[in-house]
Amino acid sequence: MAEGEFNPENADLKKIDPSFLAVIKQREELKKSLSGIKHKIGVYSAKGGVGKTTTAVNIAYTLSGMGYKVGLVDADIDTPNITYFVGYKDVPARDYPLQPAEVNGVKIISTAMFFTDTSKPIIWRGPMLTKMLKEFFVDTKWGELDYLIIDLPPGSSDAPLTLMQLIPLDGFVLVTTPQHISAINTIKSGVMAKKFGLALLGVIENMSNGVPKGAKEVSEALGCEMLGMVNLDLNIGELSDLGKVPVLEDERIKGVFIDIVKKFI
Repeated sequence: MAEGEFNPENADLKKIDPSFLAVIKQREELKKSLSGIKHKIGVYSAKGGVGKTTTAVNIAYTLSGMGYKVGLVDADIDTPNITYFVGYKDVPARDYPLQPAEVNGVKIISTAMFFTDTSKPIIWRGPMLTKMLKEFFVDTKWGELDYLIIDLPPGSSDAPLTLMQLIPLDGFVLVTTPQHISAINTIKSGVMAKKFGLALLGVIENMSNGVPKGAKEVSEALGCEMLGMVNLDLNIGELSDLGKVPVLEDERIKGVFIDIVKKFI
């Protein structure tokens, strides 16, 4: 343990605020429940619509195709989309502790897996969202995994904050588009991660025209690596709409993501 780091075993518990003790307890529970997972990586941007879910799904299936044991968490609790992207159509799960579904070799969990009518909105306040997010990690039987990929929602409030505070993440892959406004918001994401002492593994420019712009801006502002560019490709959208994972269907797209993944594994 580093000098000055808090050690709950040596602390006088009577002098610690109860809310801080609750956080310590949650961290210990998470550490125990996630002990079989070697690496935990968030895919993040404060800007919506940049393709975080597409990126997270294709990263997860690229890692799986490379022989790793992979899990995928849909941390966008009230607007879950991963089940659509991977073609999951099974009946809602009712088991507890929660069991991730295995789809083409990747273990997946999403709020959408627990509702009969996925067309209805999930209207929950922050505490309920946070509670569900914790259950995806504390009360889910993940087993042994090499990588757990976490698709975060946009913004910088409850879900990203909970993850950064409680879960021992190895780092974040940031996603931007070429637009300046997207880069500005993605930079905010990286600054938030840095405030919690978390590593930035790099930035991906999605919907690119082949010339780095947004990712270059983010990389220079945050001092992180440009992992690669995913060009604007109608085939990616069409396959995703059909519930087919692009890297499993298109060798060219697969090659792009293999090059990206090799830079941070």
